[in-house]
Amino acid sequence: MTFSEVAARLGLDNTPDPTVTANLKLVAAFMEKIRRLLCDKPIVVHSGYRSVEVNQAVGGVATSAHCQGLACDFVCPAFGAPAEVALAILKSNIGYDQLILEYGWVHFGLAHEGLLSRQEALTKRSPSAAYEAGIRA
Repeated sequence: MTFSEVAARLGLDNTPDPTVTANLKLVAAFMEKIRRLLCDKPIVVHSGYRSVEVNQAVGGVATSAHCQGLACDFVCPAFGAPAEVALAILKSNIGYDQLILEYGWVHFGLAHEGLLSRQEALTKRSPSAAYEAGIRA
């Protein structure tokens, strides 16, 4: 949840502080629930924690939950395409702040402690596309 090829390539520090580490443990617990939902198939994490510098280097938005250790971008090829994975989560009782079907992966994000989760489900079909409400396969 902390390894970044971009950080390694550019020599950027991607070490989380204790608060972020606690958030990552919470996200990991949710990812385990998702793995069980997906018939215990292996999950491949593309991006977990990103330092501000790493987030900027990958073109992430300044408000990205990844910078607080509250998001995970992933796929589960043994279960199905990202759309199938996102729809399975959407139909489950697993809570989230944001669930985004992105162009090639699923973004799962949690809210900061003490904040209400938006239960926001979105689709983004390409880097330049606008976000669409709902999970659109």
